[in-house]
Amino acid sequence: MKAIKIRCVIVTVFATFAGIAAQTAEETAKPLLLKFDFGSGKVAAGYTQVTAEMPYTAERGYGFEAGGAVQAIDRGGDPLKGDYITCSGALFKFSVAVPEGNYKVTVTLGDASGESLTTVKAETGRLMLERVATSKGRFETRTFIVNTRNRTLSPGNEIKLDVREWDPVTRLPVTATWDDKLTLQFGDARPCVCAVEIEAVSDAVVLLLIGDSTVTDQPSEPYGTWGQMLARWFTPPVAVANHAESGQTLKAFRFQRRWDKVMQQMKPGDYVFMQFGHNDLNKGGHDAMWALDDRAGDWVNTHSDANTDYKWLLAAYAVEVSRRGGIPVIVSPMTKMNRATGEVNTAGMGDYPKAAKEAAELAGCVFIDLNAMSVEVVKALGASAASDAYTDGLHTSVYGGYLLSRCIVEGIRRALPDIAQYITPDAGLFSPSSPKPLPEDFKLPPDPRVPVPAPPGFPQRR
Repeated sequence: MKAIKIRCVIVTVFATFAGIAAQTAEETAKPLLLKFDFGSGKVAAGYTQVTAEMPYTAERGYGFEAGGAVQAIDRGGDPLKGDYITCSGALFKFSVAVPEGNYKVTVTLGDASGESLTTVKAETGRLMLERVATSKGRFETRTFIVNTRNRTLSPGNEIKLDVREWDPVTRLPVTATWDDKLTLQFGDARPCVCAVEIEAVSDAVVLLLIGDSTVTDQPSEPYGTWGQMLARWFTPPVAVANHAESGQTLKAFRFQRRWDKVMQQMKPGDYVFMQFGHNDLNKGGHDAMWALDDRAGDWVNTHSDANTDYKWLLAAYAVEVSRRGGIPVIVSPMTKMNRATGEVNTAGMGDYPKAAKEAAELAGCVFIDLNAMSVEVVKALGASAASDAYTDGLHTSVYGGYLLSRCIVEGIRRALPDIAQYITPDAGLFSPSSPKPLPEDFKLPPDPRVPVPAPPGFPQRR
């Protein structure tokens, strides 16, 4: 595949994104390949230089997001590896304007004269690479797939976003999920980034996730979910597209047109993982994701009884995925717990875990019993450690989401051999009855993302 030489055509490449100029039909037909050389030293042939003084602008179409005190280090020597961008003890974000799609991202990490330690996340906190370490003069080149999307459906139609996703006053997105950019976050003790390459791919095997706040890409810690951690455990060509959103139910996911978006993006051979139940059980009250006068937030409109419409709707979703050539996977809702005691709240989910299994049987599709595995995890951790895995009685912490992502990977390993072959070599086997790591051994660096306050007229968000 012939690479686009960024230094020669950067203006026309970004014309689609920023409206700078119009691309010719020949240029538009070329696959998107962007190659960035980070640092202030010599620039490698075929790469675009990115210095520390390049904030993101729409006109440029790439650059660093505000908030990271980046600095450039030049060691000399090799044009690509002799210089890099870093931000010791903190994190920084680099964004590129791209159309929605799947992108193979290749990062070169390391320092010719020192050690480095880098954790990479994408979009809204999706864990891609965990604590990649290099010794002095050594470098690591890693590749992963990032999915990006926008809210557009057919011309003139779009999905209905909630207050956690966009500001209804400015009509601007408030998370990286919907901002028409691919955002990479580099953090840890000493992130050293020499180069980033971004290439559009059409042959990714996509795992589309749908569900609620226990699956979604959470925008602020200590919250973290298994859906947010899942991509870390897979190599290309697997991409994780997390369409789950806080407050969702099976019915709301349909009438907000999120299901339409998933069906629009899914191609034959892709997988759709479905975990609902935590909100479907609500019979009254108002969802904090919606304005108080928005009836979409009334639970009475989206409640589904476990043994009737919840089970039937879940099975119907799975059948529709199969009919369109996809592979449906029903996931039972993770367990609740009593964070004060560290004990499993066995009654908290009622019949919904059982109904999820019965839905999979009705649809004849793969079933991953996350409820049973999460119960094992909580019991095995014991009262003290289990409290570290949850932020409250429902939501997992980053640590808890990490452990439950391991459970999902084990479910995939057992039931889905076609994608199990792409599990990362360092994943190893995971036993829910003997979960590792324990809290004291969990070294993923904290991410100081700050939640966005609810606008006036909206209830306080959970």
